[in-house]
Amino acid sequence: MKEKAIFSILSPLNEDTEYKQLSTTSCHDLGLDTICNELSDDPKERNLIMNIISNMTCDPRVAEYRQEVFSDILKLPEFREHMSELFDKFEFMRNFGSAHREMDEKHSLWHLLHRLDELSDYIKCVEAMRECLSDERITSEGLTNFRKYIETLYNDACFAEMKKDIIELKKKTYDIQSVTIGINVNERFEAVSMGLVSINNKPFKKSGIVSNFADAIASKNKIQSGTDWDGDMRYHLVEKEHTESVFKFIENLGGFMAVRNTPFVDGRIRSTLVNAPDGNGVSSSTFYLDGVLNKMLDSIVRKLRDTLSKYADIAIINISQIIPEFIYYIRFAEFITRYSKKGFTFSAPELLNHADTSMDTRDAYNLKLALNSESMKDIVGNDLIFDKEHTIYILTGANRGGKTTITQAIGLMYVLAQGGISVPAASFRYRPADCVYTHFPADEDKTMDLGRLGEECVRFRDIYSQCTENSLLLLNETFSTTSFEEGYYIARDSVKALLQKKVRTIYNTHMHKLASDAEELSKNAEGAGISSLIMKNDNGKRLFKVEVGAPEGSSYARDIAEKYGVTYEMLTNS
Repeated sequence: MKEKAIFSILSPLNEDTEYKQLSTTSCHDLGLDTICNELSDDPKERNLIMNIISNMTCDPRVAEYRQEVFSDILKLPEFREHMSELFDKFEFMRNFGSAHREMDEKHSLWHLLHRLDELSDYIKCVEAMRECLSDERITSEGLTNFRKYIETLYNDACFAEMKKDIIELKKKTYDIQSVTIGINVNERFEAVSMGLVSINNKPFKKSGIVSNFADAIASKNKIQSGTDWDGDMRYHLVEKEHTESVFKFIENLGGFMAVRNTPFVDGRIRSTLVNAPDGNGVSSSTFYLDGVLNKMLDSIVRKLRDTLSKYADIAIINISQIIPEFIYYIRFAEFITRYSKKGFTFSAPELLNHADTSMDTRDAYNLKLALNSESMKDIVGNDLIFDKEHTIYILTGANRGGKTTITQAIGLMYVLAQGGISVPAASFRYRPADCVYTHFPADEDKTMDLGRLGEECVRFRDIYSQCTENSLLLLNETFSTTSFEEGYYIARDSVKALLQKKVRTIYNTHMHKLASDAEELSKNAEGAGISSLIMKNDNGKRLFKVEVGAPEGSSYARDIAEKYGVTYEMLTNS
């Protein structure tokens, strides 16, 4: 069979598509690890989901391809349930077969017959997949092409022919009920060798053994009926001739003692029987019969081996590679279905071709909030746009007002959308990002050598060097670990550099002066702009809503004082 390119329901396999891997830090900053933990209890499944969704490309063909596949799987719960059952069976058979593959040589007959049943089950699974995928409601390019891929595998591997082979092979082996063994004698009428005469489809009975022996002596033209010998014998060599061992073996069998004293043995018996093995008859009789059985079924065993080597890898390798990709979609579909029933809003992302706008989302919310909320009424949605005037947002507002939450939410939207998954929003129109970069506060143990500010500067420079016009950058309190004056000037230069690259950015900060400078910083920029974005509040009450507007100056100072317990009231009442 021809070797085919590996099929994927995650990508149309465009050779020019480039991928970038989200860093482990960014995955954590976005909360992807938390979401993956919610998707599955299986650590292996969580890892594969994380590996898939964190591998990003700005190629819109991939995003559209994945989105269509997910849409089919999401709308057809019975399809994903049936496919999950088939994958479970497939994985069980694959693991069992692999565990016993090395045993085939030592215990050829039993294990090969067992593997024959296993292959039959493989074919049934493939046929069931074909039937599943034939659902006319399936319209995505990925799944319709997968159906064609399965059809091609089925035909190229001659699975239909293989089914007939299996039926025939089973018939040949399962119809065997008895074996006729013949004995050669020397001139003194001593048994010198023995071997296989015929294979029968009925078991021997005591009277039958006697009649067969008598008829063999009396007539050369006896026609075999059932277990009666028909005189058509073939030679199957087993071991070298050794009169004494065969003699002892026959003695211990007990049923053929009369041969020693019978002068009328048919000459055809002498010319066709095989030599018995050396050694003690009692101890080796079982091994000898096992050898005879294997010789008897030699052609069947060979055909089974050829069948296995030709077909088994097709079922195991080609189809098993697609299972993790299906698991990825199925687990997300189960998650979306579960939370949609609770009232949470999800929508299919839409690709944007507009040159001036790269994102437009309505009523977007952080998916992590859904994990800790009973219903959608506890969540506030937000609208946000990335375009030429709003390329970089300087986000300010009261502490614990939701700045980090909305910053994280936008990053999650891109990752989910480009993974083909429905997003937590009423609508989400976007141009794919080549990667999502995050610069959130680092753990203290990571800043011991350079200090916090030094670590932030080194990390930012590294991220900046990787960013392109197609990237999304999320900054959370960057350069806030030093004095306001020092932090402000570093942040100002960094924002100007990002503006030059036209990197889509949300900069969550307490530096209200930086937000106030947004218009000034945008004056000489071409095709990009900086805007001040604020978290709204109503007389100190957090509304968790964002809007473009001037920063509210000193509002955050009171919040910080309250956070650390240094207001006059908190200090004097303690």
